[in-house]
Amino acid sequence: MNEIQTKLIDLAKEAQEKSYSPYSKFAVGAALMTQDGSIFTGCNVENISYGLSCCGERNAIFKMISEKGPLEKIKALAVSTKADIPCSPCGACRQVIQEFSTPETVVFFKGKSGYVSYAVKDLLPGAFTEFKAMNQDGSSTTIQSGM
Repeated sequence: MNEIQTKLIDLAKEAQEKSYSPYSKFAVGAALMTQDGSIFTGCNVENISYGLSCCGERNAIFKMISEKGPLEKIKALAVSTKADIPCSPCGACRQVIQEFSTPETVVFFKGKSGYVSYAVKDLLPGAFTEFKAMNQDGSSTTIQSGM
């Protein structure tokens, strides 16, 4: 493991200790590093109305955006679970990770034989990266985001 991977995994494990997961009992932590070296962490926060819950990865990303702004990009992100089992980011998190990544962004998570790393493009092939917004005058505007 390289130094960034080790640091982010350790911080993700610390973040999972703050998880609010009374329903699933599945604590998740995430830690990310931005292009400028800033670090943000997050944990999953559940709600009795389960659809209102939010994953650790998205909480870390939303914290990054709320503190650094919408142009910030993720350099690397690590995910860990208190269960210490193989667990990659869910599909919703993969899409949000992609939105704030570059082609060089890497994601670390527990695989069958220890931690693995994946480029974001390999985690979510066919990700949504373009959107056509319809203007009031009938014209459209193409919005591109992420990689």
